[in-house]
Amino acid sequence: MAGAKKSPTKKLFYEAVFKHSLEAIAILNRQGLIVEVNPAAVRLFGASKKKLVGKAIDNFGQTSLDWRQLPEQGEIQFQQFKGEIKAVEYSLVRDFLPQYNLLILRDISEVRLNALAQLKLHHQRVELFSEVTLKIRQSLQLSEILQTAVAEVQRILQADRVLIYQVFANGTGMLIEEAVLPEYKPILGMKFPEEVFPEEYRQLYTRGRVRAIADVRAADAGLAECLIEFMDEWMVKAKLVVPILQNFKSTTEPEGDRLWGLLIAHQCQATRQWTDFEQELMQQLADQIGIALSQGELLENLEGLVAERTAELRQEISERAKAEAALRRSEEQLRLIANGLPVLIAYVDRQQHYRFNNRAYQTWLGLSPPEIYDRHLLQVHGAAEYQQICQYVATALRGETVTYERDLLLQDGCVHSLSITYIPHLQEQDKVQGFFALTSDISDRKAIERMKDEFISVVSHELRTPLTSIHSSLKILATGKLGSLSTQGERMLKIADEQTERLVHLVNNVLDLQRIQSGKITMNKQACHAQELMLEAVQAMKTLAQEQDIQLSVRGSDFMVWADRDYIVQTLTNLVSNAIKFSPSNSTVVLSAANEPQPKPHLKQQSTSYITFAVRDRGQGIPQDELETIFERFQQVDSSDSRKKGGTGLGLAICRQIIEGHGGRIWAESCLEQGSTFYFTLPELIQLESDRHD
Repeated sequence: MAGAKKSPTKKLFYEAVFKHSLEAIAILNRQGLIVEVNPAAVRLFGASKKKLVGKAIDNFGQTSLDWRQLPEQGEIQFQQFKGEIKAVEYSLVRDFLPQYNLLILRDISEVRLNALAQLKLHHQRVELFSEVTLKIRQSLQLSEILQTAVAEVQRILQADRVLIYQVFANGTGMLIEEAVLPEYKPILGMKFPEEVFPEEYRQLYTRGRVRAIADVRAADAGLAECLIEFMDEWMVKAKLVVPILQNFKSTTEPEGDRLWGLLIAHQCQATRQWTDFEQELMQQLADQIGIALSQGELLENLEGLVAERTAELRQEISERAKAEAALRRSEEQLRLIANGLPVLIAYVDRQQHYRFNNRAYQTWLGLSPPEIYDRHLLQVHGAAEYQQICQYVATALRGETVTYERDLLLQDGCVHSLSITYIPHLQEQDKVQGFFALTSDISDRKAIERMKDEFISVVSHELRTPLTSIHSSLKILATGKLGSLSTQGERMLKIADEQTERLVHLVNNVLDLQRIQSGKITMNKQACHAQELMLEAVQAMKTLAQEQDIQLSVRGSDFMVWADRDYIVQTLTNLVSNAIKFSPSNSTVVLSAANEPQPKPHLKQQSTSYITFAVRDRGQGIPQDELETIFERFQQVDSSDSRKKGGTGLGLAICRQIIEGHGGRIWAESCLEQGSTFYFTLPELIQLESDRHD
């Protein structure tokens, strides 16, 4: 494998990471056999490295496992070497090195067991609460409800005494239900004085206050002295108090929660730390008691409520019917619009099945919407065509918009040029649900472009000969062999010569660009030294640089690239020429080459190793919004540049065609008033030769 060698420090760093990683790491060959594992993997597999190397990773799945079919991330049931089953999260990096895959495993068995235990505990709590709630709600008789409540709470909490205390409007209260162990004295029916339950307590409980006191005599319990004496009299060591609130409506009082009473649990034998679950259960049961108390009032108004709700439901049904009708009309309108457009419109889901397509599919491809619906792209387009579009489909399903062009034989028997765009359908958390496919016929546009190119080519060819003659004649006149001219005549002759030379250069550029785009030229690629290419370009631009008082510098090691020497020198010459024209005097234009191209978000990742060439100037810079358009034909930073610098607006377009013809990319970076750098990439010869041997 070609590429830059890693330093010993980096190698030691990677080895340390591999050795001390807490996650199990296994390296697999293309047959799925283990070729290397780290210590964490040895522990996870439950076997020594010697026993693991050479074993198929498929053997460790609890069920039939084919690692070639696994997605890049997920969970599997994993069987250790000695047979123990583990729940494992994995990440699979395919072809992270030629011939090898990287598998990273993390044991989540304990997490799963803890989750199951918590789920079981929650389930038990829900069942317990449901059981008690059912018993409370089975009867509308208040005495039966209260008796059931205290008995069940005592059973569940294993409390020594459980009470229901009713609060009266005058601030006093009375215990009306009790469940108590035989060894403790009951206090049912006892009436409490107001000072034991003051107004501030009632206000706190009305707002939902819950009091869990582990020790009634503790300083932080905050109990009044008279209440502590009462607790001692009835041997209360700890208590849990939850308000019973009743929601009610009154014509004289504002709507809200009313404190009906308290649900109280006593621990008499010893102090007790009340758990969060016990407090939550008591609070939920108190809520159920409050609901049961309200049911009596609800029964009186049940018929009215039913009638009111029936009217509301009828209104909701009517509104829903109107909304559904409006939705159907909207869908019909959208379908009519889609069917009326002269383009192909479709929606494809994540499984690459058609979920919608307009009527144009029948006109163009001879396939009606019902024939396409729910069918896979492969079934609709066939294997050969699917092979050509599958890469673009994969890009769309990764969440990236993609546009491409292709020629296709349509129902009319003619080959049409089509422009196809896939727009991802993203939902929450940017998850791709599918993509919209928009296809338009650009045959007319292509035909016009061909006519334009042919016209430009013909005109350019027709202009080249007379322009060459005129230019030659002007050169002869400038020598003075045909007679001397006045000072004004010489000045006019010089202007005419410069403008004629500019026209000749423009015509040559147009013809070069037309030949490259039409594919009429063949690039003779060969092994080239990157440094020699840059030196040749510098030599060609040396005179122009001296005239502008610009220094040219070549930096970087000598790399071998696979390229057409003349065309790459032409590219470098164009870039250096631009750099000279737009650089201030006494500055330096630097040419360099490196084997580590700078990452660009708009560039596709390439598996082949590339050499990156760079031409950097210290000129005025280029605005960010024009960095892409400058590579189009007849495009410059502003119109004045063409007049001041003599540019034609075709040089960068020619450079792009040449570099893309080599399988590379060209782009620019710039900072206003600080200069610009133009980059392009070429395949590295060493990598290409390695690929051939593989």
